[in-house]
Amino acid sequence: MKKYIPDCITSINLICGIIGVVFAFKGRLDIAFILMLAASAADFLDGFAARALDAYSDMGKELDSLSDLVSFGVLPSVMLYNLSGTCMFGESWVSWVPLVITLASGLRLAKFNVDERQSAGFLGLPTPASALLCGSLCYYVASDPASFLADWCAGPVFIPVISLCLSFLLLSEIPMFSFKFHKDDPSALKIKRMALAGLVLAAILVCVFCRLNWSVVILLTLVCYILKNLVYAILKI
Repeated sequence: MKKYIPDCITSINLICGIIGVVFAFKGRLDIAFILMLAASAADFLDGFAARALDAYSDMGKELDSLSDLVSFGVLPSVMLYNLSGTCMFGESWVSWVPLVITLASGLRLAKFNVDERQSAGFLGLPTPASALLCGSLCYYVASDPASFLADWCAGPVFIPVISLCLSFLLLSEIPMFSFKFHKDDPSALKIKRMALAGLVLAAILVCVFCRLNWSVVILLTLVCYILKNLVYAILKI
């Protein structure tokens, strides 16, 4: 029975993604983001369970990719699509631009499955990171419509630019470090993780003292993760 446990956890990821899409279409971006977080937790736990139980399978690998495409490809695209249409008080061709994230995520996941270079780290932005950045942005704007981010999202530029930038990062060859810990991880990788952990702590303190919504912590964390990896790539660290 143990070989089915990871697949069951992966199925939870898929179910959360599907339900999240339904709520996103209904305009409940807050619930959609909570479901995205639940999908992220399941995505982490299925890999952990597969390693702990030594229950790897080709079916599980394919199911994981399909689930990720829904939860971290379709869901964030629909959330941004809904947000852009709501903030701009009407649908236009601009509100369709975020859907390109679904295409980029699908290509990213397909590439990951056949790319043997990404066993220890990533080449390109991981789909969960892209999705959580989109989701936390949508959640924050929905929770605080008077914020400056809501004003930016109300324009015809911000959301399309974010969507295109994330799509580019998903398909890029930029090295990005992973949070999958191994005993033989080099010290440089550990330092990168510790540096990001310090920035996360700083983001938490900023949110507490400025009384910002908790979703800002996730948003700032992922922005810092992307920027740090870009700097590492430029400096070849």
